[in-house]
Amino acid sequence: MTPSTTFKAVSKLSILAAASLSLLTLAQAAEPYPATPQKPVTDNYHGTAVVDPYRWMEDMNAPEFQAWMKTQSAYAAEQLARLPGRAALRERLGKLSDAGESTAGYDIVAGKLFYLKRAPGQNQARLWLRDGLNGADRELLDPNNLPGEAGNHAIDWYSAAPNGRLLAVGLSKGGSENSVLRVLDLASGKFLSEAIDRTGLNEGGVAWLPDSSGFAYNRHPADERYNKSAVFLHKLGQDDAKDQALIGWQVSAKQKFALPDLPYLRLSKDSSFALAEVLHGDAVDHSFWVAPVKQLQGAATPWRRVIRPEDRVIAAALAGETLYALTQKTASRRQLLSLDLAKPHAKFKTVMPAGDSVLQSLEVAEDAVYVKALDAGVSKLWRVDRKSGKTAAVALPFEGTLRSIAPLKDGKLLVLLEGWTQAPQSLLLNPREPGAAPQPVTVQKPITLDVSGMQAKRVMVKSHDGVMVPLSIVAPKDVVLDGSHPTVLTGYGAYGITMEPRFAATRLAWIERGGVLATCHVRGGGELGEEWHQGGYIATKQNTVSDFIACAEWLIANKYTSTSKLAGTGGSAGGITIGGTITQRPDLLAAAQSSVGLSDMLRMENTPNGAPNVAEFGTVTNPAHFKSMYALSPYHRVVDGKAYPAVIVTTGANDPRVEAWIPAKLAARLQAANPESYKSKPTLLRIDFDAGHGMGSSVSQRLDETADVWSFFLWQFGDAAFAPKP
Repeated sequence: MTPSTTFKAVSKLSILAAASLSLLTLAQAAEPYPATPQKPVTDNYHGTAVVDPYRWMEDMNAPEFQAWMKTQSAYAAEQLARLPGRAALRERLGKLSDAGESTAGYDIVAGKLFYLKRAPGQNQARLWLRDGLNGADRELLDPNNLPGEAGNHAIDWYSAAPNGRLLAVGLSKGGSENSVLRVLDLASGKFLSEAIDRTGLNEGGVAWLPDSSGFAYNRHPADERYNKSAVFLHKLGQDDAKDQALIGWQVSAKQKFALPDLPYLRLSKDSSFALAEVLHGDAVDHSFWVAPVKQLQGAATPWRRVIRPEDRVIAAALAGETLYALTQKTASRRQLLSLDLAKPHAKFKTVMPAGDSVLQSLEVAEDAVYVKALDAGVSKLWRVDRKSGKTAAVALPFEGTLRSIAPLKDGKLLVLLEGWTQAPQSLLLNPREPGAAPQPVTVQKPITLDVSGMQAKRVMVKSHDGVMVPLSIVAPKDVVLDGSHPTVLTGYGAYGITMEPRFAATRLAWIERGGVLATCHVRGGGELGEEWHQGGYIATKQNTVSDFIACAEWLIANKYTSTSKLAGTGGSAGGITIGGTITQRPDLLAAAQSSVGLSDMLRMENTPNGAPNVAEFGTVTNPAHFKSMYALSPYHRVVDGKAYPAVIVTTGANDPRVEAWIPAKLAARLQAANPESYKSKPTLLRIDFDAGHGMGSSVSQRLDETADVWSFFLWQFGDAAFAPKP
């Protein structure tokens, strides 16, 4: 035996010994799962009997369930606290998070720039104002320093009045998204008398009247969370009980609305029309109505419907007396149309025909309409001249994602651009001069990190049916393909939402360990247009899971990682993606996270957010839908005695979108399927009792969760620094 082979043999024995010691330590340290009662309830769906052992959890206010959640949360916290490397990882994540300032985008009103920004050391983004692009900055609102209001608050949305002197803002507590609408006087820094609750659905802000005397806003009834909502008109200083409903649920017999229909009002300073956009639950196709602004008179408002769901319009915007719309009726990647609203019998005209890029959104400027598109995974920007109708591409300095597009009066654009390895940059573009170089705007201080050791690439992976699926990979620049790298694969796949390139400084904490982070752009998303969405939708939803599995297999086959070093994650609707992978291919992953995950597809429909989601996932009242849903529902696919990967289920106790009992059921079912799995492949239920679906969570909450989840993964990968202490 040569010295080299001797060394290899000794090394192999050392590795085996270390692994055995790690398992022994784990067996000594871990304790059995807390007891979870089973109270079976049997439902009959179209002749199929389905047993639900944890139906009792659906009464979230019951003392029994509240006590059980606290016990499970304490158990998870105890197991995670035994991982010695967790503290150092959390510290590193905090330092990376504080390496620069961050902002998510801008609004420009009356020459003033409004934006949310978080500086190093701050736990929540704060609202800021700048007079002009190069003026002085002024902090307007710190959500965690509200007079007389303690607790973790968040700014859910905001809208500046046309006069630039008032700001409507939605504030909520504990990640609940239960926004209370307040109006801030910018000169005094004090709130006016308004405090309108049940306004959490105004995610895009409110619609201010042209004279800034009031605004239109969406509000839901006291006994509802998402359904039966309407648009109300509020005059400043008026008791909100006197606000008149303009359009929506049971406002007028002339307009019929379904229970999950969600209306908003849009106003434009250069248009005499008001535009009402109606979302039909979570369906991608919307309806639009118009009425003269001067005739907004409660139920008597003369609304004219100009777009119906069958027109397959995903977005529309007013530009003077013209309505621009993005439609996918005849083109999966969409085309841009225009309609002359001044002519009641006018027909839509094609402004920008469909091409290779997926048209995503619209932004109206005084001289042009800007269309954001997606091409091969990166943002493209098109300018459509409002007078001539001519279309031209707007050059971007690097391939990435346009987070924000804010038109200026002089024809220029303030944009926020970022990529997988490029930190967000605020740039001033001049579309009228194609050769002009972008000018940096110092809205936020740049990060102070060296990211040169990180690279991003995109490959196409063949799925089970031959369809090629995009896979984005972020890895160390000198990565050696030997199957050794700790890897996290993420997938979503619903509502036609695109997983665009985004920068995260905290990603370096994983890359520095030689790790790989990958995103599988599964069907159900919108990366390749509406056909891609429909490819993972109700009857075809299995493709979402199969695509994720194919990406995992590709990473292993191409030696980025191996099964023992691979973890998968999915959040919200991505709970179906990761839950399906766990139950269908339990051999594929070492560990997994289901984050606020939709895991009980049969009972989700009974929650406040259930009716809106029928459009995306189907309904158990339809036999064909039920068959597809039951075949895929993660909670119902868990089998007793089967070995599953280690799973950390995370949720927020105040989650209004996927109520906490849904992830709780999955955790309980996995624990019961293998009661002895706590010894080597545990299922933990991590609960944040001051959080919801993730919106509104503070920076420290997000970093704590990331540290817990990544530590859990590294533990399962056999990283010695994360071997649990006794």
